[in-house]
Amino acid sequence: MSREVPLVAGHALLGSLKELREDVLAAYLRAQRTVGDVVRFQAGPPGLRTEVYGVFSADGIQQVLGSQAANFRKDNPTYTEIRESVGNGLLTSQDDEYVFQRRMVQPLFTRRRVNGYADAVHAEAIRTIEGWKSSPDGVVEASAEMAEFSLRAVTRILFGADIDTALDVVRRQFPVIGDSVLRRGVSPVRLPRTWPTPANRRTLAAQRELYDVCDRIIAQRAAAGERDDGSDDMISLLVRGRDEDGSGLTGAAVRDQILVFLLVGHETTATSLAYALHLLAGHPEAGARARAEVDTVLAGRSVTAEDVDALPYLNQVLKETMRLYPAAPIIGRRAVADADVAGFRIPAGADVYLAPWVTHRHPDYWERPETFDPERFTPDREAARPRYAWFPFGGGPRACIGQHFSMLEACVALATILQRYDIEAYDPPGHTVSAALGMALRPAGPLRVRVTARTMEAAA
Repeated sequence: MSREVPLVAGHALLGSLKELREDVLAAYLRAQRTVGDVVRFQAGPPGLRTEVYGVFSADGIQQVLGSQAANFRKDNPTYTEIRESVGNGLLTSQDDEYVFQRRMVQPLFTRRRVNGYADAVHAEAIRTIEGWKSSPDGVVEASAEMAEFSLRAVTRILFGADIDTALDVVRRQFPVIGDSVLRRGVSPVRLPRTWPTPANRRTLAAQRELYDVCDRIIAQRAAAGERDDGSDDMISLLVRGRDEDGSGLTGAAVRDQILVFLLVGHETTATSLAYALHLLAGHPEAGARARAEVDTVLAGRSVTAEDVDALPYLNQVLKETMRLYPAAPIIGRRAVADADVAGFRIPAGADVYLAPWVTHRHPDYWERPETFDPERFTPDREAARPRYAWFPFGGGPRACIGQHFSMLEACVALATILQRYDIEAYDPPGHTVSAALGMALRPAGPLRVRVTARTMEAAA
């Protein structure tokens, strides 16, 4: 028989509102440590009080994302705001629409196709790090640098030759969209988008400009006809794509996919790379081992997609970085019907949140969970853990379609950096940078590292 989910103790009037607003990641972590693996929060004053559930154990997560996935849908406020802001793409679509979109988009993310993006990633990595040679005192702010690299790389892969047309608009307007999604997604009272408030006007203007640039480029591709002219950017591939019955995506549907890829694609990889540089700088032995592996495998030549599997330690570094700093630290769902999750009753209509940030630190799965240790991800140790002890890309039928691309992009970029620069800590020992929750996890302050250019002869 299912048990009642225990309530996290909070303020008599406001419940857990203050804790959740100030630092939701810390609040979830504290709840797991003090209450358990399935918890219930109440937040807000009577009459406006909301209730949310947290599930933190690997078996509970497997049920929500895997075996009971049909009962836990993307119907919560955050996904609603994403739909309203950037369209109903693969991230937010459901049911038959999702199945159709997944079928149309899947060819863009086969291993062969993703490997073909490696050259573009490498070129943008080189473009970014060339400027480091003139950095004052050799100090760079890793978060800003990796954000610019990832934005350029993803925009180039999506828009191809039109990168310069799209990049300025994306760079200026996506933060406006992201801030709106976050603000409205957590607000207990959401004013209609049609009301002419300053925030609504800013968001609408940003949306119009983003839609306009995407629509123009998509229309140009469509005007060229369905012929394969050799263009392999994602817009061209989506415009030319056809289902088995000959149907394809409309121009608006192509735009929805492109904007969703931009929304979730550039910040997530930027987060992983920035924290990887920060961690390697603070752990010189791991940094030296990763650099030695890159030097041995590449022997002075540029990294290719085929090298990624030959860099196991570098992949372990990235996986451990994603454990400590998952780009998507919280994943939300809404229950359709009553459900039993890990022995507890989740009622119909409940908002349920999974937290990689918490599960990736769960003491049942991770010894010394706050310690950076890439050795956790050797094949033997990975196989010994529950499947959902580590899930930075989600899981089940809605697992991230771009996880192979994300790993390839991060590995190619990090190998390129380590081949050309020594990375050292800049901030004093013990310096910590807290994490903030945006559209993706991001540092709350600067992540500074000191870089020293290496000669290619030294890397050979």
